[in-house]
Amino acid sequence: MKKNIYLILSIIGFILPYYFVIKFYMLNTITTSAALSQLVSTDWGALFVADLGISVLAAWTFIYNEAARLKMKNWWVYPAVTMMVGLSFGLPLFLYFRERKLEQ
Repeated sequence: MKKNIYLILSIIGFILPYYFVIKFYMLNTITTSAALSQLVSTDWGALFVADLGISVLAAWTFIYNEAARLKMKNWWVYPAVTMMVGLSFGLPLFLYFRERKLEQ
């Protein structure tokens, strides 16, 4: 049951960020680099980026160490999907497959 919650969270973590990305690009004609520049142009935005950046590094460290401990193959997929979608997808996806590994 617990692993299914992680799977649901990973699905939501994939859909929700992309909803906002698609919505943003449908309403704006600016480039991705301009959008990122806008993101860090305020203290609140910079706070969000710094907090998320540290959280991503902590998650990647956990993923690497836990995958090595459990001898999980293809551990690099989870940091990769974090870069492509976000931590809201990569971390719950890893936790789902970690639970599957622990059940074995």
